[in-house]
Amino acid sequence: MTHFDPLHSLAGVLVGLLVGMTGVGGGSLMTPLLVLAFGFHPATAVGTDLLYASATKAVGTVVHGAGGTVDWKVVRRLAIGSVPATLITLLVLAALGTHLESTGRVISLTLGIALLVTAVAILFRRRIVEYFTNDRPPRPERQVAALTVILGAVLGVLVSLSSVGAGALGMTVLLILYPRLPTNRLVGSDIAHAVPLTLIAGAGHWLLGSVDFGLLGSLLLGSVPGIVIGSLIATRIPDRVLRPVLAGTLAIVGGRLVF
Repeated sequence: MTHFDPLHSLAGVLVGLLVGMTGVGGGSLMTPLLVLAFGFHPATAVGTDLLYASATKAVGTVVHGAGGTVDWKVVRRLAIGSVPATLITLLVLAALGTHLESTGRVISLTLGIALLVTAVAILFRRRIVEYFTNDRPPRPERQVAALTVILGAVLGVLVSLSSVGAGALGMTVLLILYPRLPTNRLVGSDIAHAVPLTLIAGAGHWLLGSVDFGLLGSLLLGSVPGIVIGSLIATRIPDRVLRPVLAGTLAIVGGRLVF
């Protein structure tokens, strides 16, 4: 376990600022930063970031729950798919050994691909959603339920391996599956589902020995004020400026991890 490091808290501040300004999950930003800038093993970066995310998402869920912007039916469907998929992924990681070089490479590759896809989802979300929803008849409820469970399973595997996916990717697909639900209810549902998902995955990584609690404390110490400041700044920076910058950053980092 690492001791308190001001640089880790500074990283928390920077990621918190970006999360507050863009709404993109911290995993897309924090995990690659820990791997590329601070040299942490990919498994340690993912495991620590998962518990970090569960703590921050829990606060967001309380806010959305109090405001009535969580659709628990959607959350339940996602969890039906994600919880078993997360447990199976953790069992596979346990069998392989999380700190082996080959496992680290698999995690880095998965993280890189997830970041590249996330960049596309952020940059072209509106066009993607419009393509799959405009002038198309509503999907049968049974089909929507089945596809939501499948989405949950995919997110369970992705998040357990990379800590990325529950934010931009999950939201893009939810907007396609539930075009009639208000966006704020889908955002609240996505955040609420991320709490058990990241908590279970993070607890599994803890049992596998891939969580650094000293690092976790340093990150939380910096990220909380960062998110607050970023949320205040967000109203002053146009979305058309933030989205390309963020998508470009994630694409560059994702490409670095893949290649």
